Amino acid sequence: MPLLPASAVNLGHRENSSPGKRGCENLTRRDFLKTAAALAMWPMGRTLAAESQRPQVAALFTEFTYRSHAHVILENFLEPYLFNGKKTDPGCDVVALYGDQFPQNEMSRDVAKRYGIPIYDTIAGALCRGGDTLAVDAVLSIGEHGKYPVNELGQQEYPRKRFFDEAVAVMKKSNRVVPLFNDKHLSFRWDWAKEMYDVARELKIPFMAGSSVPLAQRRPAFELPANAEITQAVAVHGGPLESYDFHGIELLQSIVEARRGGETGVASVEFLSGEMLDQALSTEGWRELVNAALAAELGKAPAKLTDVPDEQGDAPHAVRITYRDGLKGLVVRVGRSATRWNIACRLKGDPQIRATHFYVGPWNNRNLFKALSHAIQHHFREGRSPYPVERTLVATGVLETALRSRRDKQPLETSQLNIVYAPTDYRAMREMGETWKIVTPDVPQPPDIDLTGRNFQPGAGKP
Repeated sequence: MPLLPASAVNLGHRENSSPGKRGCENLTRRDFLKTAAALAMWPMGRTLAAESQRPQVAALFTEFTYRSHAHVILENFLEPYLFNGKKTDPGCDVVALYGDQFPQNEMSRDVAKRYGIPIYDTIAGALCRGGDTLAVDAVLSIGEHGKYPVNELGQQEYPRKRFFDEAVAVMKKSNRVVPLFNDKHLSFRWDWAKEMYDVARELKIPFMAGSSVPLAQRRPAFELPANAEITQAVAVHGGPLESYDFHGIELLQSIVEARRGGETGVASVEFLSGEMLDQALSTEGWRELVNAALAAELGKAPAKLTDVPDEQGDAPHAVRITYRDGLKGLVVRVGRSATRWNIACRLKGDPQIRATHFYVGPWNNRNLFKALSHAIQHHFREGRSPYPVERTLVATGVLETALRSRRDKQPLETSQLNIVYAPTDYRAMREMGETWKIVTPDVPQPPDIDLTGRNFQPGAGKP
């Protein structure tokens, strides 16, 4: 059985790379002959889970500290958790870990010892589980948090592309692909993000990525009619530049992609602040939408965007997005709240603005990751993402362009974002609010791994 072409993946560069100590990175002729013989008994695409029925997962992370993404995702892979009010088994097993950084307050060594999961020195070592070929059924890549360079655009240079490249190298050597999830946007560089997407398509790697926010409960209930003609849409968040702008952009994209005709691509992007933002809000009809989005959360919009009660945040800023079909989108940062995720939109021929707040549950954003973990586990078991990875590809490109627009102080055309795709119905992956009848605000947040799901007894009230 021939190996996949070496040209399919560019492994010539590394983001923040460090030399590995062991693993299966280098392919010799002897390795090839051994692998080919083994693969004659193992057809392309077959997984180890065919025997166990539970996908075996390698988890890669930049850092595993309290409330880091590694923590709040992996705790839902290590223990049962509550999703839509029901005790939910992960349906897969984490069998290998790779950590890129180990700060003083890190949790991974203790968790690894407690759950009997080895930590490997290299990504290849984790995927091969100390052997010579791919020995897992899925890859969970969590490239968020840790000490990495910040570039001139204000982007943290997380090594998501390096994680992806090294995982794909093992798949190529083993002549077997497995589902891969990439947390948040694909890369801080558009060309690398597009390469990741293209490589996954070429090698037929089931690829999933993106934000947890679109999976939150919508208060009030919010569903667009089929084939809705959206004319303007706003997403409002309350977090810092870049890291939360991404979530706001992907939240907006998760709504507008379902418009009539599906996604048609992005024509231009502009970063707005100061007088330019004030002018856009007052002359282009945005302020009414922003007010409706804030009212969905706060009950009433503040008179000024700088006057959100009890929040002395940075000055507002926004990303204005013009889509190729004429749709106008705006992502606005207002106030200082890590749990501010709001949407408002106008539909053609309908004078009523539709708006909602994406409620993440108690414990700030921690419980939000239960829905995301549920979606990732579905991806690992079924071998397909429950929503299009193109959503995250678009959001990645919009974010990078917005930061370049901020630097260059002008709108930028985005011919590279001529990305067309159809939406999917992912309601089964969303938290609809039943969990918050059990995990109420007075339930203490666990100081370590969340055992709420393990301890929950249906019909017994709070755990």
